[in-house]
Amino acid sequence: MANDEITAIMNGARSDSKTDMNKLVKQLFPDFFEMHGDRATGDDAAIIAGFATINDRSVAVIATNKGQELDKRLATNFGSPLPCGYRKANRIMKTAASLNIPVITLLNTPGAYPGADAEKSGQGQVIAQSISEMLQLKVPLLTVIVGEAGSGGALALACSDEIWMLDHSMYTVLSPEGFASIMWKDGKLASQAAELMHIEPQWLKEHGVIERVLPEDVLAQDAVKLRQLLAQKITAFAKVSVNELLTKRKARFRQF
Repeated sequence: MANDEITAIMNGARSDSKTDMNKLVKQLFPDFFEMHGDRATGDDAAIIAGFATINDRSVAVIATNKGQELDKRLATNFGSPLPCGYRKANRIMKTAASLNIPVITLLNTPGAYPGADAEKSGQGQVIAQSISEMLQLKVPLLTVIVGEAGSGGALALACSDEIWMLDHSMYTVLSPEGFASIMWKDGKLASQAAELMHIEPQWLKEHGVIERVLPEDVLAQDAVKLRQLLAQKITAFAKVSVNELLTKRKARFRQF
């Protein structure tokens, strides 16, 4: 893929128009009811979590949030969740399983917050726990990558039955800048690194990493197209038995 196309994907994934996940959640789920806290240490503004309905079907919704104004971005660590954020997400997923309702995750995060305090609070452990629990959750799981989805911080909320990506979004093991810094000691070579990493959603689809690539216009007109697609998928999930769901999920991830 041409370098300018790679750059367009990177810029689109990090577009300011995608940073306010609160707005998108309200567009997709007008009756969304937000839950707060992990019942242990506190709340995390980088994780939005709660319950809603879509076409009269109940769903749990979990979204990463970067925020738009500077104070909001500082509060969310620019979209990088803390351990208490992942614990909150896990709490919502467990509740969804007990209620037998699907889980939808919406991602736009560069990765989990890498600070020393987060590590002391069990960041690595809670990410591993989230991955393990999602793989075993006995309800349908659907992930939509709206912008960035970086490293284990994204994977912790993306071990789903299906993963969708927008045309201009990224799903990577680390940021292109991080890759360039490791390989060539120069973060300015990010676009070159992105090309080697194959950040293109279509390439990921062709290799079975994701199931669907969505055009950017699904976010237009209050995201009405994306809402329709989510409703259709949730309806389709309802026809799949739990055993079939878990068997397919296991096979999906074991291929890697």
